[in-house]
Amino acid sequence: MFNFLSVQRRKIQQGFTIMELMVSVAILGIITAIAMPSLSEFRVKMRVDNEIAQLQRMVLTARNTAVNLGQNVTLCPLNGSNICINNWEGELSVFVDLDQDNIFEPGAVPAEVLIKVKRAINTADTLNYAAVTRITFTPTGLLANGLNGTFSYCPNGNNNLNRAVVVSPSGRTYQSIDTDNDGEDEERDGTAITCP
Repeated sequence: MFNFLSVQRRKIQQGFTIMELMVSVAILGIITAIAMPSLSEFRVKMRVDNEIAQLQRMVLTARNTAVNLGQNVTLCPLNGSNICINNWEGELSVFVDLDQDNIFEPGAVPAEVLIKVKRAINTADTLNYAAVTRITFTPTGLLANGLNGTFSYCPNGNNNLNRAVVVSPSGRTYQSIDTDNDGEDEERDGTAITCP
């Protein structure tokens, strides 16, 4: 015979008690408290890696455009008057610089073309590129000034996560790596990456 009362009791006994629920919440809180510092550093590392990858793509875009179009192409931060300035932390632009004057002139004849724009970096972080206001590639893909240059990216308060992109005179780019396995990237010669 079917016992309706025993079926009802089994349904009532399923689920968590208030004590079990409180213990579960406490354990979840402890695990979250332990994981938060690691999660914060992970987010900064991801931001730095993303910025370095974008910088390298910007440089490669400038170089490839110079070769493909047979024109000088400039990568630089532009001010409000479209003049190259030495503020690498701001918005970066790649443009065809026909008259090689370090000024983006879309209204000139023939018009200079804006190829790509990269947004400014996180306001608390630092990005340096020597003391120059621009990088110009010739139609052969070489740097116009013929000198090595290094982008140094330093996230605020996380010097162990500093990264760099080196631009060689041949126009090739190299990302920094951890050469001595100490958990921090170094330049190709083994020196630490620093931002003034």
